[in-house]
Amino acid sequence: MTQADPGIDGSERRGEPTRFAKLLKMVSFGEILRGLSLTMKHLFTPSVTRQYPSEEREPFPGSRGLHALVRDSETGEEVCVGCCLCAAMCPSECIHIYTSDGDNHEKVLDRYEIDTLRCVYCSFCVEACPYGAVVMSEHFAYSGYTREEFLYTKERLLDNWDRHFGEKKGQRYLDRFWRPRRGDFSAARPAKKPDRGNE
Repeated sequence: MTQADPGIDGSERRGEPTRFAKLLKMVSFGEILRGLSLTMKHLFTPSVTRQYPSEEREPFPGSRGLHALVRDSETGEEVCVGCCLCAAMCPSECIHIYTSDGDNHEKVLDRYEIDTLRCVYCSFCVEACPYGAVVMSEHFAYSGYTREEFLYTKERLLDNWDRHFGEKKGQRYLDRFWRPRRGDFSAARPAKKPDRGNE
């Protein structure tokens, strides 16, 4: 028993529509009518589009937006010590840190720069920092006309902390989203062995 030879376009194979069925579907406009019925079905339903500048969506806590450098509440200076771990972890190499030696041979942070045009907002810098000195704010809607406007220096990053976090919101952010913390590494104390007396 031989199989029927397929047609020129291979439409005579088993399970595939014949040429006549394809022609009938093309003439009857079945696909067009099905598409029009779908359009009519959704034409009178309410729109789900958010009208963006007039209706702004509240960002979720811990969103990855514009960067900020944490300011110490007691001294008013940056918490960053210039260890460069954030720059080492950055996959796009958009963080540049410049340090110098201080009077007591301690590292002094001279410049801290983030090129946000290169940043991929992966938050690796936040996770790598052992001091919790760099954070990402919930502010995402910012724009500019020149490349220099997207180069955030140490002073601009500290201003971002003051503008978008403040004292209480910043502490809540660090308590909730900054990990690991010192307490995460504390080992549990071993249980005391019971005193068996003189055995």
